[in-house]
Amino acid sequence: MKAYIVGVGMTKFEKPESRDWQYWDMVREAGAAALADAGVDYGLVEQVPVGYCFQASTAGQRAAYELGLTGVPVYNVNNNCATGSTALMMARQFVQGGIADCVLALGFEKMKRGALGGGADGGDFKTSPVARHYGIMAAAHGFEMSPPTAQIFGNAAREHMERYGTTAAQLAMVGAKNHRHSADNPNAQFQDVYTVEEILAAKTIHDPLTKLQCSPTSDGAAAALVVSERFVVRHGLHDRAVEIVAQAMTTDTADSFGGSCIDVVGKPMTAAAARQVYEASGLGIEDVDVIELHDCFSVNELLTYEALGMCADGASGKLVESGATTYGGRWVVNPSGGLISKGHPLGATGLAQAAELVWQLRGEAGARQVPGAGVGLAHNIGLGGAAVVTLLRR
Repeated sequence: MKAYIVGVGMTKFEKPESRDWQYWDMVREAGAAALADAGVDYGLVEQVPVGYCFQASTAGQRAAYELGLTGVPVYNVNNNCATGSTALMMARQFVQGGIADCVLALGFEKMKRGALGGGADGGDFKTSPVARHYGIMAAAHGFEMSPPTAQIFGNAAREHMERYGTTAAQLAMVGAKNHRHSADNPNAQFQDVYTVEEILAAKTIHDPLTKLQCSPTSDGAAAALVVSERFVVRHGLHDRAVEIVAQAMTTDTADSFGGSCIDVVGKPMTAAAARQVYEASGLGIEDVDVIELHDCFSVNELLTYEALGMCADGASGKLVESGATTYGGRWVVNPSGGLISKGHPLGATGLAQAAELVWQLRGEAGARQVPGAGVGLAHNIGLGGAAVVTLLRR
């Protein structure tokens, strides 16, 4: 059975503590927008997976209750930075499996200011779910006094530079591109445009990554209404429907723990998920027009180019330098501004990516519209680990 997204919504992503709202306010705004986009009443929703990382158990219910008290099952989903796309995947599986005809996937986060703690809430990496990942990093690079997440990705960047000759300027080009794209996105946390030189001159977080190459902490929510083909027909939603053509989630294998930070931050997971999606859909990266990928740090965008098959290993720096991943190039990557500039409220990110692609494929993206976009790909990854790749088609 096919699954379609017929409604999407999101809040503006905000700097934490800059807006007087609670997580349920965010979800009410995003969820109501998705339902209105589809023209569907909440009373028709049969299942509700809700993604978040930093709230208590059953926060999903507290949030979903803002949309209605219909007694439907609500599932609380936590999969690190891949949480939003995991909620979307659950929604698709409910529909494709014939369990439900109408599922609302929700994702939100209300975060604290400052860098993420790397998955060790009390600073105890021995009991952290990502202790093994950081152990690989420490064995190869030691452990420095910089934010752990920036450190592990920064060390992946160092490896890429040493192995392939990637330059600091090429890394900064990712940040410059995504900040430039976000200038046309009213939902983005930042709308400022920077030159490559300004990005290189920004505060260093973990060499070679500067502040303008790192995703911020953010507050916000996003939502997607996923329905069956018969629901589309019954409710006359053909003009709103975007098909989830294929979707795959992978987790770490032995390849992740071979000693390289490039691998431990998820490149093998992404490559495996992409292969599964291409095989299931009969489509390849050459068929894709627009991509929303997980640029938590600029280096991860380059690693993802390679994992998705957009270029050979080691050639991603030259790919971004060539202009192939922006308007007028072969693909437009992160037209929303990506995590770096749109923002990164963990539980909402994967669903915000889906929202952007739905708008692009419907031709509703306004000033950031990718001309002729017919196929979109979303990539969402979380340390610990999970990678979700989703292929969408109008």
